Amino acid sequence: MRVAAPKADARVAYGGDANQFIDLRLPKGKGPHPLVIAIHGGFWRAKYDLGYAGHLCAALTAKGIATANLEYRRVGNAGGGWPGTFADVRTAYQFLLQSASKYEFDARRVVVIGHSAGGQLGLCLAAHESGVKAVASLAGVVDLQRAYALHLSNDAVVEFLGGTPAEVGDHYKEADPMKLTIGARQWLVHGATDDTVPPEFSRDYVAAKQKMKEDARLVEIAGAGHFEVVDPRSSAWKDVERVVMEAVG
Repeated sequence: MRVAAPKADARVAYGGDANQFIDLRLPKGKGPHPLVIAIHGGFWRAKYDLGYAGHLCAALTAKGIATANLEYRRVGNAGGGWPGTFADVRTAYQFLLQSASKYEFDARRVVVIGHSAGGQLGLCLAAHESGVKAVASLAGVVDLQRAYALHLSNDAVVEFLGGTPAEVGDHYKEADPMKLTIGARQWLVHGATDDTVPPEFSRDYVAAKQKMKEDARLVEIAGAGHFEVVDPRSSAWKDVERVVMEAVG
């Protein structure tokens, strides 16, 4: 049985829905502290929540980084799916910036981390919020057209966006990081043996973005699968931690 992550220091609401909240973990000592905003995955579906990302957040907070583990409305929740899910992520980000002085965040050192479907949401946030200076996608679903073509997780992207590319093509254009201009520094971290989201997603994303002169770099981890990149007990964690430390620096 998986051990629960250490309890958050505070659970704060950023909206009126039961799923619109953030688990905050704050380092010991006086701030301002760098802030990592963590966006969990689960193919955008309501049956997956932020719980597992608590381990990642607790590990980073132990290194002196404030962490904000985001919950948001998902497919299956009222208002979940596109665009409500992404609207929640943007609202939570803006709430955190407005709360910087209260919680002693350093608003100049904010990094967004997204795992799996959260990688799509994190990169999308960076495309729409110019204040995001650095984003790390961990095993991210960063190409929605390809996710559709491969029918990842029983056509999860069709559920999320409300249809196929032929039916809701505008949604694919709005939500797909491959089609968005992103000014932030981007790290694409992926396990080489990931059988949930193929590592080619991150490889090809970085190649495409570098051609567009975006600051995107690939960190591929040999022997790592889909969840090792968010597990502080795994051998992959040292590479993830290094990326985060570089991003907040």
